[in-house]
Amino acid sequence: MVSTIISGRGVYKLSDVALKDYPEIADIQSKGHKFDVGSSAFKILKDIIYFEDKPKTDKDYVQILGLLQSARVRYWIAKDYLITPESFYKYKVFIPKSGGSGAIGEKESTVLIGEPVIGIPNEGATETFLSIGTFETEGEAKSALKYIKGKFARTMLGILKITQDNTRDKWKYVPLQDFTSNSDIDWSKSIPEIDQQLYRKYGLSKDEIDFIEEKVKTME
Repeated sequence: MVSTIISGRGVYKLSDVALKDYPEIADIQSKGHKFDVGSSAFKILKDIIYFEDKPKTDKDYVQILGLLQSARVRYWIAKDYLITPESFYKYKVFIPKSGGSGAIGEKESTVLIGEPVIGIPNEGATETFLSIGTFETEGEAKSALKYIKGKFARTMLGILKITQDNTRDKWKYVPLQDFTSNSDIDWSKSIPEIDQQLYRKYGLSKDEIDFIEEKVKTME
């Protein structure tokens, strides 16, 4: 299931080096969360360890995806200030941990998730986002992105996702696919065409397909 390739919350942490160089971080961050790369990181630690423009120093810098005043931005941070998961070095898909709508049927047409985006190697994200996959190629990440945006995957997500909260466990019933060129799904096709392949693969009835097509909003 897709839940097996989704990171838990807080997989990116600040390192001891960051706290040693900037001990004030412990006072700025909330109690017990001094190592967090939290949702408000860019606001409270801007120009301390996170920078809009890449600093011109001898350190190696990497980018972190997050939110600032509700807008998605990528800020620079020294690489040795981060503790990162394996997926940091690979392609992946970032998806908002909160967003989209609640249960299918609450509205005439439901989107269920916030807009996902591909993460490149040496790029991380704040706790605002979940990370999906540890892909060797950009092609696999693009295929995963199409799958997540498709109506079939989001319908299966909707079995457990009945609020805006989009945690790893909510993806328990979303089947994991092979996103390589060896897959039984032709990922070169459009998202609607991929959904049709998935409907056939899992033997959905016409009524089930009609329900999904009516109740789940298209994502481009």
